[in-house]
Amino acid sequence: MHLPAKSPAGLALLDPEHPLRHEVLPPLALAFLVDLARASAPELRTLLARRREVQARLDAGEALDFLPETLEVRSGTWRAAPLPDDLLDRRVEITGPPEPKMVINALNSGASCFMADFEDACAPTWDTLLEGQKTLMAAVRRTLTVDDAVKGKTYRLADRTAVLMVRPRGLHLEERHLLVDGHPIPGAIFDAGLFLFHNAAELLARGSGPYLYLPKLEDHREARWWNALLQHAEELLDLKPGAVRTTVLIETLPAAFQMDEILFELKDRAAGLNCGRWDYIFSFIKKR
Repeated sequence: MHLPAKSPAGLALLDPEHPLRHEVLPPLALAFLVDLARASAPELRTLLARRREVQARLDAGEALDFLPETLEVRSGTWRAAPLPDDLLDRRVEITGPPEPKMVINALNSGASCFMADFEDACAPTWDTLLEGQKTLMAAVRRTLTVDDAVKGKTYRLADRTAVLMVRPRGLHLEERHLLVDGHPIPGAIFDAGLFLFHNAAELLARGSGPYLYLPKLEDHREARWWNALLQHAEELLDLKPGAVRTTVLIETLPAAFQMDEILFELKDRAAGLNCGRWDYIFSFIKKR
């Protein structure tokens, strides 16, 4: 792992005394997040500014359409990487916040996949985010248990469980508890980065992999941004290229016009597209 052994300069942690600080955010994890943020956050700010420009044009009456400059992608011949074995059957996927009892029950449910959600299903308080990361660390290592004193019952993982996937926050959200060079770290980098730092190698060693659900993309350039971020994370963590696999949620109207392009940008790690229908309906109203 090509990181300094202590937290780098330019980092400010607004709650350094949190009980989970040293377990979830040790110095090496903080150095990893800072490296990712410095490599990726400036470009993300440019992409978010582009979103505002596109919205202004739509508000002025411009119509959405397929992009002429990416016609070659839509009409060309190319393939995405083959799927890992444990993502071949995704007939039943369920989701919920990364809360201990929820995670145990969801993984034990008999579903094909469980998406632990740091986005829509999760109130992004500092406690919730750190507890969620701790919960996933234990779930991946199969040490997660919950003792219910009221019911006199202990909840633990079954021998066979659903495949774990993780959805980080959307690109427009920030994590104000961690500043890098004076800027709040993007919530997407914080959520995905911590999950990968703690669990990517462990998941691969156990025959699965680090699988992410990417929400609310509006442009294929944002998929390119994600791919570059994940490539950098793989390099820092000594993972093979394409080890991190991604499913993109198509839940904005602009993304519906760029599905081929989004898959193309992520083709070496793509695990498919999925429609987020409620957010898509909202985006249809907002963009039109």
